[in-house]
Amino acid sequence: MSQPAATPQTSKWIVALTVILPTFLEVMDTSVVNVSLPHIQGSLSAGMDEVTWVLTSYLVANAIIIPITGWLASVFGRKRYLIFSITLFTVSSLLCGAAPSLEVLVIARILQGLGGGGLQPLSQAILLEAFPVAEHGVAMAVFGMGVVFAPILGPVVGGWITDNWAWRWVFYINLPFGIMAVAMAAMLIRDPPYIRRARLHIDRWGLFLIAVGLGCLQIVLDKGEREDWLDSTFIITLSVICIVALTLFVIVELRAEHPVVDLRVFRDRTFAVGNVIMFMGFFTLFGGFVLLPLYAQTLMGYTAVWAGYILGPGGVASLFIMPVAGILMKRGARPKTLLSVGLSTMAVSLWLMSQLTLDADFTSIALPRFIQGFGIGLFFVPLAGSTYVNIPKEQMGNASGIFNLLRNLGGSFGVAVSATLLSQRSQLHQSFLVEHVTPFNPALREYADQVSRALTGMAEGMTHSRQLLAGVYREVLRQSNMLAFNDVFWLFAWLTAALVPLTLLMRTYRGRPAEAPGGAH
Repeated sequence: MSQPAATPQTSKWIVALTVILPTFLEVMDTSVVNVSLPHIQGSLSAGMDEVTWVLTSYLVANAIIIPITGWLASVFGRKRYLIFSITLFTVSSLLCGAAPSLEVLVIARILQGLGGGGLQPLSQAILLEAFPVAEHGVAMAVFGMGVVFAPILGPVVGGWITDNWAWRWVFYINLPFGIMAVAMAAMLIRDPPYIRRARLHIDRWGLFLIAVGLGCLQIVLDKGEREDWLDSTFIITLSVICIVALTLFVIVELRAEHPVVDLRVFRDRTFAVGNVIMFMGFFTLFGGFVLLPLYAQTLMGYTAVWAGYILGPGGVASLFIMPVAGILMKRGARPKTLLSVGLSTMAVSLWLMSQLTLDADFTSIALPRFIQGFGIGLFFVPLAGSTYVNIPKEQMGNASGIFNLLRNLGGSFGVAVSATLLSQRSQLHQSFLVEHVTPFNPALREYADQVSRALTGMAEGMTHSRQLLAGVYREVLRQSNMLAFNDVFWLFAWLTAALVPLTLLMRTYRGRPAEAPGGAH
């Protein structure tokens, strides 16, 4: 029988609060700095390409640590490693806020990413052990409320703090919560016996290869669009290193007696399918998160604050439906059914986004996002609650690290692909639309008449022609960009819908619920 992650007198809800608090801060820090970059750039006299390393360095360190969290917890003890991670994250937040130069800030962000990377898989593993198997849906609802809502709240909080205080307070705000989380973890969390019995085995090649492979991959995803992908020698070089390192990593880990990441958990079909669905689900989800505010700001003229308001209803819907999904699972609802409904709802919301036009009002833009919020809750909770159902408790930390890594990578791939597709489809539509800009096009003649009437009283000749051409060019750009947004949302809708049949491949635990691996009792 497995032991709970907390002391016998400790409520599972106190345990949940203990691990969710630092995890929420860590996930929010992946997006909270985005809106502060222009202020950081000016304050530290850095170029735009240089200042983006504030984001990239954090993501790279995060990606390297997440998959090896289970191994680190087994070597140093889960409680000790949890406290160390929160402490490192908190101290490095202080260093980020006090950084006198960009170089110091980037180093501090690397340390912050190394400290924060382990918090997501550690929290998930502890929650799955603190709650009985029948309540895993409830546990993942609590976890999901933090993981899904934090990236949405991040830009809003970061923008408000930066505008009203200073960019350094984006980091300083972590200090009191970090100190509180360390104290709570020290008092309330304990290691299960199987972790205390673990022995030190260092898979040096595995550690080296995964650090190089994931580090290069994250840089490629973050910098690829800016460097024009394969037209850049820098991106090509990192891509080759990434492919070679990760290929060798898989070979080494499958042969190692004590691998740093045990890939054998993929032998369980439910776990393997769950990870595929998680990767692709967050691929389309985060791609949409980037596109919708971009559409509102660049084409509809919304401010950053109002673009944030568009995302807000979806966050509220997710916060409402996640606990409901957990309760439904506790009362016997089939996770596969809830997951299918969630994916279908997300697909419908993305299809509605693909129907947006340049005449859409606020309600028309926010409604698909609101519907998507319900889909997210019915997607994340049953998926996270059922993916681990056949994983032995000794493998829970390892499996959680892999699951969270693929979730993060799915989001990174989605953001990179959405930006690239948007640029390419916009150029394609622009070339097609330009073909119709001829004197024989009745729509163009009508538009020219409208511009001429608007310019009545201005100087004739060259000024008039330039105004007309500028107006036509701006309209071509707007229309081509709108069509590009429609295309990408349409593609993401069908990719999400294609995940629904995969839910049929997921198997539930065949033993009695009380015996299910990973339970707390």
